[in-house]
Amino acid sequence: MLVRPNHSVTEIQDIANRMRGDIVAMIAEAGSGHPGGSLSAADIVATLYFGVMNHDSARPDWPERDRFILSKGHAGPVLYAALAEAGYFGREHLATLRKLGSILQGHPDSRKTPGVEVSTGSLGQGLSIANGIAAALRTDGLAESRVWCLLGDGELQEGQVWEAAMFAAHHRLDNVIAIIDHNGLQIDGACSDVMDLGEVAEKFAAFGWETSVIDGHDVGVLVRSLQEARQPSGRPKAIVCSTIKGKGVSFMEGCADWHGRATNAEETTCAMGELGCDLEERV
Repeated sequence: MLVRPNHSVTEIQDIANRMRGDIVAMIAEAGSGHPGGSLSAADIVATLYFGVMNHDSARPDWPERDRFILSKGHAGPVLYAALAEAGYFGREHLATLRKLGSILQGHPDSRKTPGVEVSTGSLGQGLSIANGIAAALRTDGLAESRVWCLLGDGELQEGQVWEAAMFAAHHRLDNVIAIIDHNGLQIDGACSDVMDLGEVAEKFAAFGWETSVIDGHDVGVLVRSLQEARQPSGRPKAIVCSTIKGKGVSFMEGCADWHGRATNAEETTCAMGELGCDLEERV
């Protein structure tokens, strides 16, 4: 049960590393999945669930909870690892990722998985959904609850993201915080080659958002920045996190090939060794 998490930076770092082990292990067991973008977001998601967000695994529908929207739904394993760590469901479910009848689908399904707020996977839609939830919370007198939306950088090439950015600024939705996992790579290669994003923070600022650029793997910085983003200011906030695709596994780091494929047995053993995780303990 977690309502106002207060884990130390070291504890969150340890949780993030365990989550990375879970990500590698569950995708290897499934034989398919998206490790690169799940690993790059592990520190961000661990910090949210264990250092910043108000939530309660015993009451997933607690009205005053913060909401987390994984707009980059293909990175479902990072969310599943966090939810299992937080006690939303038993760890035994991690070994069922992408299998028939599993509560853990390839992309998050709010109808099946405890703790998943919104079904996601079609890129570009998460921020619009976050806006709708934030506006409804304000109408219902729950404006203290925050809506955290994690987007991929390649996802920012979707036009709907910028319509949503305009909407949030116009309606002064300061209970919305967009977090961009800016690892520089997407399924077809470097974002700069596919469709250059330019200066992401400057783009959000031009739409009227408060913005910052931080190291997405420095848990101390993440804790401070995300806690500061909770404070009301009259404007939505965008935090651009500089990250590394495949962070934590040397042969995956900075490699677009690992956007969407599982490790084989030898690669899994190597990855788990680098993470210092026991495969049998993780899945």
